[in-house]
Amino acid sequence: MTKQPDDIQIEEHIRDFVARSLLYSDTGFTYADDASFLQEGILDSLGVMELVAFVQETFDVKVYQQEVTTAHFDSVAKLAAFVRQKQARTAQPETLVSALLS
Repeated sequence: MTKQPDDIQIEEHIRDFVARSLLYSDTGFTYADDASFLQEGILDSLGVMELVAFVQETFDVKVYQQEVTTAHFDSVAKLAAFVRQKQARTAQPETLVSALLS
C-alpha cells in the first residue's frame, strides 16, 4: 500500500508530477492551480492516462473510467478536490468499522 501524502501536500504532488512528467519542466509548475489542463495544452489523451495512473498510485485511490472527466481532471485544484473526496469515501468505512469494534 502506498503511503498517502499529507492532505495539504496534495496540490504540491500534483503540480510536481505535471511539471516533471507532462510538461518536462525543470522550473516547476508555473500555472495557477485553477488553470485548465486542456485549455493550456498541458494534457493530451496519453497525459490523461499518465495522470490517472499517478493519482491511483500516489494517493492510493481507485479511479473509475466514468470519473475521468474535466470536472475532476482539468486542473490542479479540481484534481486535488477529487482526490480528497475519494480519500474521504475510502476512509469512512474504516472509521465505521473501528467505531463498531471499540
